[in-house]
Amino acid sequence: MSSPKPSTIRVGRRYRANRLDGPYDAIVIGSGIGGLTAAACLSKLGRKVVVFEQHYTAGGFTHSYDRNGYEWDVGVHYIGDMGADHTLGKRLFDHITDGQLSWAPMDAHYDRIFLGDKHVDLVAGPEAFSAELKAAFPGEAQAIDTYLGYLKQVSNAMPGIVLGKVLPNLLSGPFRALAKRKAPEFLNRTTREVLEGLTDNQELIAVLAGQWGDNGLPPAESSFIIHALIARHYLYGGYYPIGGASEMAKTIIPVVQQSGGEVFTYADVTDILIDDGKAVGVRMKDGEEVRAPLVISNAGVFNTFGKLLPANAPHRDYYQQKLQHVKRSMASVCLYVGIEDTAENLELPKTNLWIYPGPDYEGQVQRFLDDPDHTDIPLTYTSFPSAKDPSFAERYPGRATIEIVAPGPFEWYQAWADKPWGKRGDDYEAKKEAYAQRLLEKLYEKMPQVRDKVDYYELSTPLSTDYFCRYEHGEIYGLDHTPKRFEQDWLKPKTRIPGLYLTGQDVMTCGVVGAMIGGLLTTVAVSGLKGLPLAKRMFVG
Repeated sequence: MSSPKPSTIRVGRRYRANRLDGPYDAIVIGSGIGGLTAAACLSKLGRKVVVFEQHYTAGGFTHSYDRNGYEWDVGVHYIGDMGADHTLGKRLFDHITDGQLSWAPMDAHYDRIFLGDKHVDLVAGPEAFSAELKAAFPGEAQAIDTYLGYLKQVSNAMPGIVLGKVLPNLLSGPFRALAKRKAPEFLNRTTREVLEGLTDNQELIAVLAGQWGDNGLPPAESSFIIHALIARHYLYGGYYPIGGASEMAKTIIPVVQQSGGEVFTYADVTDILIDDGKAVGVRMKDGEEVRAPLVISNAGVFNTFGKLLPANAPHRDYYQQKLQHVKRSMASVCLYVGIEDTAENLELPKTNLWIYPGPDYEGQVQRFLDDPDHTDIPLTYTSFPSAKDPSFAERYPGRATIEIVAPGPFEWYQAWADKPWGKRGDDYEAKKEAYAQRLLEKLYEKMPQVRDKVDYYELSTPLSTDYFCRYEHGEIYGLDHTPKRFEQDWLKPKTRIPGLYLTGQDVMTCGVVGAMIGGLLTTVAVSGLKGLPLAKRMFVG
């Protein structure tokens, strides 16, 4: 088998040491959406920022790639809250792109939850959402109303959690205590515990928790905080960036450049430089040292404190010990499918399909992990990007794309981890092919009309995630969003090492907007009083 050709979609400028144009006010390690958000926000405040990305294209999990005449997004399956200008997410996107990114709404029925043969839709708008659920579960009106009230209470508690991340230590202790007192008691319990407190109807619980793949933990393990944030994020429907996911980095980079900054690709950072106990810059793989008074890591806490921080860094042991209290999130596989026909002809929906064998999520996951070959796949998420993006048909006439995401533990592929990308051998390809066929069958069950139309497909595994995004075990959501994770007060932008800051999904939560809020918080933490007007404009409007 010939190895795959690299994608031609390249966003960002290729790094060469002689292209550096310092001095820079800040260095950002990693061009995921959190790093790009911090860089653009700082640029708007007049700071000259350089972003270093080791991949050949910028954007992290928001990048797109093309192969064999098709294009897919790797992580931007849908974004909530983009239909109105007053939401935090939309305000932030408009701020960091100078309003250059446009959005297309999905179908009002944005998520369809299959439990075996039955399905229930999640519908945009609180009234429609509620009416659809009440029609499906006629005796559960009170539980459904209470549930929507709970989502609102979590939303009201969030400013306290957010402020606790950026206040100086002296203030954040008492403030956190106050925020805790005002927060609802269910806030950081597990999702299943909270939902079972509302109803004993397991099918309703399964439908309400049907988006659990968006944070990677089944409801018995996730904090209700992350559940509520995701559910509320999509309550007014799902949206997709017109032109595809790569439009995000494409529209943000010019804003970073406005203050003289740049986003470099093929720019591999190997070490954070420490002088006199302070972070003062980074060392590149080519040996080049780039200095700046601020180093912002968007590489995740495991990479930052485990790999990039040198042995002589102050507080290194403190962070090594803290890493014991958090876990890497789930790893997954994704099947990228190319079809020689249009989304319109095939009637592909602007609705995501969440396909589950039944409502017992935890049991299904456990049985699958124990015996993957003979047990039904516990979660198959199916997305139709070419139907969601109105520009797709003109960019790729006569074609359509589908993506299918499913659990795929790192351990399954670990034996090939030291082999180079695209050349991992026949047994690896055979293992991938067997799983790909199972996922295609899941697709054909729900969409029989595509059965003979598939022209191309390829499966990415956790090894691809590590290769392209530097998540060593293929984790896609950074840290597991357990109740324990939300008790870690060190997960905030300012580290104990002067000059070193964190950003991205580990600061706040996963998801595109979660990581962007991480970028905003980092900007505020770095800027002190100068960042307050920005914080007010974004959070208050």
